Amino acid sequence: MSKFIFSVVLMLVFTSAFSQQEQDTIVNTPLKNQRYGLRIGADLYTAARSVYDDKFQGFEIVGDYRLSQKFFAAAEIGNTKITVDDDQLNFTTNGTYLKVGFDYNTYENWLDMQNMIYVGMRYGVSSFSQTLNSYQIYDPSGYYDPTIIYPNQEYTGLNAHWLEFVAGVKAELVNNLFLGFSLRLKTLIVNNKPDNFDNLYIPGFNRTYEGSFGTGFNYTVSYLIPIYKKGKK
Repeated sequence: MSKFIFSVVLMLVFTSAFSQQEQDTIVNTPLKNQRYGLRIGADLYTAARSVYDDKFQGFEIVGDYRLSQKFFAAAEIGNTKITVDDDQLNFTTNGTYLKVGFDYNTYENWLDMQNMIYVGMRYGVSSFSQTLNSYQIYDPSGYYDPTIIYPNQEYTGLNAHWLEFVAGVKAELVNNLFLGFSLRLKTLIVNNKPDNFDNLYIPGFNRTYEGSFGTGFNYTVSYLIPIYKKGKK
């Protein structure tokens, strides 16, 4: 919940900055030179977590390509290896994921600006394995000492598909360099589970403890490779 609140506050700060930037622009200049090209970057949260969390390794590459004045084709690709140590079991998930979709920019830029306040959608697919490292036999009486089993059982060839609804911002810090973040609401469509075990974590989707619904976010830094410009009166 604290991460969600922080993200909402950050979105408000970015929105305020956008409004100030627009006010400071010379509004009597009607020509807009909009840049079209490929923007590519990385998720900062995933990279940082790989440094400070010894049970997590991963990366996520993000990108988009401008199709029209408002629409952008968008994609993310990544890899995650995570070990989760809960009260009753310890397991490791390892796999890759790909998300493809679009973003729609609701923000009206002036002049040569390329800021975004956007909504969008992704279709996600993940291929991964699960390893059940250990589990504890449940004893409701509490009379006996805990019994821990170490099967080290690996389940391979697993996959999952889901939809993501996206809302986010991207702000141009300096020429062609952008900082952004997005919030994600997710719903599983396909969840290929192993026998006698559940997919408690899916790379790209995250935890599945809430059933077929999930949430997520990312913080990104990206660079726009301009290909051409279009002017609009």
